[in-house]
Amino acid sequence: MSNARHASLQLPFETRTWKLANGLVVTLMPRPALHQTYAMFATRYGSVDRAFVLDGQPHEMPDGIAHFLEHKMFEDPEMDVFARFAAHGASVDAYTTFDHTAYYFSATGEIARHVRTLLDFVQSIHLTDENVEKEKGIIAQEIHMVNDHPDRRAYMELLKAMYHVHPVRIDIAGTVESVNAITKEQLILCYETFYHPSNMVLVIAGGFDADEIAHVIEENQAKKAFGEAPSVERLYPDEPTPPVRSRHRVPFSVQEPRLLMGWKEANGAFGSNLIEQDMAMSVLLDALFSPTSAFYQSLLDEGLVDKGFSAGYQLSNTFGYTLVGGRTPDPDRLAERIQSYVSRVRERGIDGESLERSRKKIMGRILMSLDQNAFLVRNWVTYFLRGAEAFDFDDVIAVLQTLTLERANARLQEHLREDNLVVSAVVSS
Repeated sequence: MSNARHASLQLPFETRTWKLANGLVVTLMPRPALHQTYAMFATRYGSVDRAFVLDGQPHEMPDGIAHFLEHKMFEDPEMDVFARFAAHGASVDAYTTFDHTAYYFSATGEIARHVRTLLDFVQSIHLTDENVEKEKGIIAQEIHMVNDHPDRRAYMELLKAMYHVHPVRIDIAGTVESVNAITKEQLILCYETFYHPSNMVLVIAGGFDADEIAHVIEENQAKKAFGEAPSVERLYPDEPTPPVRSRHRVPFSVQEPRLLMGWKEANGAFGSNLIEQDMAMSVLLDALFSPTSAFYQSLLDEGLVDKGFSAGYQLSNTFGYTLVGGRTPDPDRLAERIQSYVSRVRERGIDGESLERSRKKIMGRILMSLDQNAFLVRNWVTYFLRGAEAFDFDDVIAVLQTLTLERANARLQEHLREDNLVVSAVVSS
């Protein structure tokens, strides 16, 4: 990847992207008029990456190890990482998803200091048998808390009904049993395999001097030795196309039932294809289920949903799905209404007026969000790590502008089918 600078028609600021000698890709989006800076250092390593071949040797890790490793990255005998950032006016945090792990800070000053601290704490690890065992108890408590949350439970129960063997069906944190099986040696192996700079990206947007920060990054990385990039092949099981079951009902201690309906993609996607599919589904779901749609209003008027009702789409390299639903006093009636509505729309197709209205709404939402550094960075990181290595927000706008009615209706027919639908309800026990 060459060192590229451009100022586009859509982005009112310069973007620099280049690859360091150690393989780390860096993107800087300097915005001098803004006071806040948001930075993210992320690895293409998430909860579904539990099986891999490293230098010809197969490895299978316990579920939840990527999330466990994220927790342990903040372990440092010489400094409290949170306190180090806070002492100079910054906040720091991290998260693990199905397909990547990210560490980020937000600050209004001393950006060079914070960039060094971010790079240094993520590029070192401090593990002992004792602190690994201690962390198991902490994460077990977190798992119990998550399992007691009805919305999260509804989500994971839907994925279990949707996927036979793909690890997306397992909660990102794993299970108490899988977490207890994690060893220090496994954590070190995963860290050395997936936290090599060649598997990572650093993206920074906000009020900083780009030349200064570029120098800070180059200098920091030049002082460190990482060795050659590991030769790793990720392994994923062959997932059958149909879902496990079409209907799933879970008794749970909940005052009001939850209904989630999910449509399973046959495959994941990469790069520009992923962006195109993601944007097409964003427009389609807005046209079908947004709060301004006639269908949503009818559900609200009938008392079948509240304002938490939503629709969303998730697409990664090895999986994808649409989710629709929320709280409801009558999950069976709501499922029937949604199912018949989607069936009718499939028969007649989305009309041009609805498509245009939703297209403009999504484009406007994106363009307004370009003022938010966190939005810029998080989306850049996510698309890049999912294969869009030449990503630009102009690409997203171009996809939206060129989305045709024929393509939207083709997506409707391809994806929102009866044979890949799962209806999952969490009901009072």
